[in-house]
Amino acid sequence: MSTDKTKSWPQGGSAGTVAAEPDEWRQSTSASGYAAEPAGAGADAAARFWSVRRVPAALTAAAATVGIGLLLYDIVAVRTERPAMQWRRRVADELAARPLDDAWVLTAAALAVLLGAWLVLLAVTPGLRGVLPMRHASPDLRAGLDRRAASVVLRDRAMQISGVRSVRVSVGRRRVSARAESHFRELDDVRADLAAVLGDGIRELGLARRPALSVHVRRPPVKG
Repeated sequence: MSTDKTKSWPQGGSAGTVAAEPDEWRQSTSASGYAAEPAGAGADAAARFWSVRRVPAALTAAAATVGIGLLLYDIVAVRTERPAMQWRRRVADELAARPLDDAWVLTAAALAVLLGAWLVLLAVTPGLRGVLPMRHASPDLRAGLDRRAASVVLRDRAMQISGVRSVRVSVGRRRVSARAESHFRELDDVRADLAAVLGDGIRELGLARRPALSVHVRRPPVKG
């Protein structure tokens, strides 16, 4: 069951003057009657798309190739009775001379841990947060909808409602938030129309898991 909260302001002030109402009185907010997808519904169809992560993979491969290549070259040079490279002798001397609680050693270890944790996070998370999975009838077919494209579609629908001066629609994986300004009509009426139109629009997007809907309507700020 959703609850509606509406705040209005008295029509005060003398003729020819406009009373400045507080911002919190110029807004009508509602968790509309639109029902979101229940948790766990359509779990098979709601699997997110995995990012190929080309940039992190390319950087990791390049760094590993350069490091391993230099190390192998130096090992081969030492085996052929040539002196080791200066950088490897410097690193060996520093590691032999510095204690484990040295600031440089701790800093290098912390950076290595952070880099490893970042790579593990990239490996176990799907990424592509900007693509919303869509419903599909065949397991061999998958479709996704860009969040920005969904925002544009819903915004165009909202702008067709009478009384809506401007509106911003933000589409997330779990919630769609609409913030509109209405220069005439009752705020409750505009809010109800927005909730109905956006609810129908979200259903027609064909998403695998319908997000919740939050609608906010207010008057434009008073100038002067």
